[in-house]
Amino acid sequence: MFLRAEWQHSLMRDLTNPRHMLVKAALFAVIGSLSAALLFIDRPSLRTATLLALTIWAFSRLYYFAFYVIERYIDPTFRFSGIFAALRYLAARRKT
Repeated sequence: MFLRAEWQHSLMRDLTNPRHMLVKAALFAVIGSLSAALLFIDRPSLRTATLLALTIWAFSRLYYFAFYVIERYIDPTFRFSGIFAALRYLAARRKT
């Protein structure tokens, strides 16, 4: 188990370079924008636009919850590296 954690840690370093962070954010924006545009082009309607807006809003709020509320109010000592880390933490906490 220790070797696996060590191996994962070497592959998953913290992103610290500001330029790389901006590139990553830009890529996420491009992926999200293209996906939304393609969905809307496929089904151009007010209903599709509304559902896309609600989906984006809901997942934004989920992200906020996962990384702000859990970190600040549920366990201030634990730092999450991503969504899956937060889910693993919550699953492990439920078992105890």
